[in-house]
Amino acid sequence: MPQFVDHERRRFFTGVAITLAAARLAPSTAEAKSATPATTVTVGGTTSFPSLKQIDAGLLNVGYAEAGPVDGPSVVLLHGWPYDIHSFVDVAPLLASAGYRVIVPYLRGYGTTRFLSDSTMRNGQPSAIAADIIALMDALRIDKATIAGFDWGARTANIIAALWPERCKAMVSVSGYLIGGQQNGKMPLPPEAELQWWYQFYFATERGRAGYDKYRREFSRLIWRLASPQWHFDEVTFERSAKAFDNPDHVSIVIHNYRWRLGLAEGETTYDGYEAQLSRAPVIGVPTITMEGDANGAPHPDPSTYAKMFSGKYSHRTITGGVGHNLPQEAPKAFAAAIMDVAGNV
Repeated sequence: MPQFVDHERRRFFTGVAITLAAARLAPSTAEAKSATPATTVTVGGTTSFPSLKQIDAGLLNVGYAEAGPVDGPSVVLLHGWPYDIHSFVDVAPLLASAGYRVIVPYLRGYGTTRFLSDSTMRNGQPSAIAADIIALMDALRIDKATIAGFDWGARTANIIAALWPERCKAMVSVSGYLIGGQQNGKMPLPPEAELQWWYQFYFATERGRAGYDKYRREFSRLIWRLASPQWHFDEVTFERSAKAFDNPDHVSIVIHNYRWRLGLAEGETTYDGYEAQLSRAPVIGVPTITMEGDANGAPHPDPSTYAKMFSGKYSHRTITGGVGHNLPQEAPKAFAAAIMDVAGNV
């Protein structure tokens, strides 16, 4: 059974300095040998990543942010929809100050990530996104990393941990076990549960595709408010991320993702083997911490339902204080602490 841990209430953008020198948050001695000394980092004080990098990886030219020493233990942070790399803008410096090499990529269809070929299918199925991250790790010569994310990013981390456990040292997953398949997506839920997925059904129509294309910002702002009802983000914070949705492939990727999950769109045969494995709901054996905000307004499973899906060292943390779906951005200190705890205790 999962263990439930309440962390202190996060005060948004107070400018209070926090220090990562505490032993509970530090990597193990073996991990820390290549780390730079911990420094004082102000949560909420980071407004952007210093610069973005680009690299060809698999089917994509991936845009990504990087922080921390290149010889430090690697952490890959994965965002969800409709969010972007700035969900980790406060997490990355906390990890970097503790000596971790932090990689924060734009997923396919977001930000500066582009397909290398115009003929490549704009495929949003989850296994394709996971394969993108493996290709990125190959391109960056990262053999193994702690992988952490939320929403699409958590699902991607789950898939990597299940299909490529040798590449995943440890995992932090918001909302727990999110591996599914088309057959599961076809099964009806009780009406109240279906109501929470209203946008999936909207995206299943051509009107929905056209509407999302026309109103990307309005739609995404609504999702932010519904998913994190107690997160009082400002317009500057929203617009910083919303620019990522101007990617020319964004609408195609988002619409295909949700239609594929409902069994309304075909995937690619390249990923059939992966999907066959994922359809069997594989148990994840890598060390894992799952997390949930106490005010998550997005559809999410109860932690008690997925604890059995983790066979390795495992614990669950519920983060209190009105924390919603975008947990890394709303509670970066707690998210960074989970990464350091799970990575440092392997």
